[in-house]
Amino acid sequence: MKNKLIAFAITGLLTATAFGQSATTTTKPTIKQRKHHQQARIRQGVKSGELTHGEAKHIEKQEHALNKEERQMRKADGGKLTAADRAKLNRQQNHLSKEIYKDKHNNRKRG
Repeated sequence: MKNKLIAFAITGLLTATAFGQSATTTTKPTIKQRKHHQQARIRQGVKSGELTHGEAKHIEKQEHALNKEERQMRKADGGKLTAADRAKLNRQQNHLSKEIYKDKHNNRKRG
Protein backbone atom coordinates (compact mmCIF):
# COMPACT_ATOMS: atom_id res chain seq x y z
CA MET A 1 0.00 0.00 0.00
CA LYS A 2 2.79 2.38 0.94
CA ASN A 3 4.67 1.59 -2.29
CA LYS A 4 1.56 2.32 -4.36
CA LEU A 5 1.14 5.66 -2.62
CA ILE A 6 4.77 6.60 -3.29
CA ALA A 7 4.50 5.52 -6.93
CA PHE A 8 1.30 7.53 -7.32
CA ALA A 9 2.94 10.63 -5.79
CA ILE A 10 5.99 10.32 -8.08
CA THR A 11 3.75 9.91 -11.12
CA GLY A 12 1.81 13.01 -10.12
CA LEU A 13 5.00 15.04 -9.72
CA LEU A 14 6.37 13.92 -13.08
CA THR A 15 3.08 14.73 -14.78
CA ALA A 16 2.96 18.19 -13.19
CA THR A 17 6.56 18.82 -14.26
CA ALA A 18 5.82 17.76 -17.83
CA PHE A 19 2.81 20.08 -18.04
CA GLY A 20 4.83 22.92 -16.56
CA GLN A 21 7.54 22.51 -19.17
CA SER A 22 5.14 22.25 -22.10
CA ALA A 23 3.34 25.41 -21.02
CA THR A 24 6.54 27.44 -20.99
CA THR A 25 7.93 25.99 -24.21
CA THR A 26 6.11 28.04 -26.81
CA THR A 27 7.13 28.11 -30.42
CA LYS A 28 6.98 31.20 -32.55
CA PRO A 29 4.17 31.20 -35.07
CA THR A 30 5.22 30.72 -38.66
CA ILE A 31 4.89 33.44 -41.25
CA LYS A 32 1.89 31.60 -42.70
CA GLN A 33 0.21 31.31 -39.28
CA ARG A 34 0.73 35.02 -38.64
CA LYS A 35 -0.78 35.87 -42.03
CA HIS A 36 -3.88 33.84 -41.23
CA HIS A 37 -4.16 35.37 -37.76
CA GLN A 38 -3.83 38.90 -39.09
CA GLN A 39 -6.42 38.21 -41.79
CA ALA A 40 -8.79 36.97 -39.09
CA ARG A 41 -8.16 40.14 -37.07
CA ILE A 42 -8.95 42.28 -40.12
CA ARG A 43 -12.15 40.32 -40.85
CA GLN A 44 -13.23 40.60 -37.22
CA GLY A 45 -12.51 44.34 -37.23
CA VAL A 46 -14.62 44.90 -40.34
CA LYS A 47 -17.42 42.70 -39.01
CA SER A 48 -17.52 44.49 -35.66
CA GLY A 49 -17.22 47.94 -37.22
CA GLU A 50 -13.90 48.65 -35.51
CA LEU A 51 -12.26 49.05 -38.92
CA THR A 52 -13.65 51.37 -41.54
CA HIS A 53 -13.66 50.18 -45.15
CA GLY A 54 -10.81 52.60 -45.91
CA GLU A 55 -8.70 51.32 -43.02
CA ALA A 56 -9.31 47.71 -44.01
CA LYS A 57 -8.49 48.47 -47.65
CA HIS A 58 -5.24 50.18 -46.65
CA ILE A 59 -4.19 47.28 -44.40
CA GLU A 60 -5.12 44.72 -47.08
CA LYS A 61 -3.01 46.65 -49.59
CA GLN A 62 -0.02 46.49 -47.24
CA GLU A 63 -0.64 42.80 -46.61
CA HIS A 64 -0.74 42.16 -50.36
CA ALA A 65 2.60 43.97 -50.82
CA LEU A 66 4.12 41.92 -47.99
CA ASN A 67 2.89 38.67 -49.57
CA LYS A 68 4.34 39.73 -52.92
CA GLU A 69 7.68 40.50 -51.30
CA GLU A 70 7.67 37.08 -49.61
CA ARG A 71 7.01 35.38 -52.96
CA GLN A 72 9.91 37.29 -54.52
CA MET A 73 12.22 36.32 -51.65
CA ARG A 74 11.28 32.67 -52.03
CA LYS A 75 11.74 32.82 -55.79
CA ALA A 76 15.21 34.34 -55.40
CA ASP A 77 16.33 31.57 -53.04
CA GLY A 78 14.89 28.48 -54.72
CA GLY A 79 11.62 28.39 -52.79
CA LYS A 80 13.20 28.87 -49.36
CA LEU A 81 13.45 31.85 -47.05
CA THR A 82 16.82 32.74 -45.59
CA ALA A 83 17.13 33.68 -41.92
CA ALA A 84 17.55 37.31 -42.98
CA ASP A 85 14.40 37.09 -45.13
CA ARG A 86 12.42 35.63 -42.21
CA ALA A 87 13.71 38.36 -39.88
CA LYS A 88 12.73 41.08 -42.35
CA LEU A 89 9.27 39.59 -42.91
CA ASN A 90 8.81 39.24 -39.15
CA ARG A 91 9.62 42.93 -38.62
CA GLN A 92 7.19 43.88 -41.37
CA GLN A 93 4.47 41.65 -39.90
CA ASN A 94 5.08 43.25 -36.49
CA HIS A 95 4.59 46.68 -38.06
CA LEU A 96 1.41 45.55 -39.80
CA SER A 97 0.10 44.00 -36.59
CA LYS A 98 0.63 47.28 -34.74
CA GLU A 99 -1.17 49.13 -37.51
CA ILE A 100 -4.15 46.75 -37.29
CA TYR A 101 -4.28 47.31 -33.54
CA LYS A 102 -4.00 51.09 -33.91
CA ASP A 103 -6.75 51.23 -36.54
CA LYS A 104 -9.05 48.94 -34.57
CA HIS A 105 -8.67 51.01 -31.42
CA ASN A 106 -9.01 54.51 -32.80
CA ASN A 107 -12.35 56.28 -32.48
CA ARG A 108 -13.32 55.86 -36.11
CA LYS A 109 -16.22 53.50 -36.60
CA ARG A 110 -17.73 52.13 -39.74
CA GLY A 111 -21.06 53.70 -40.22
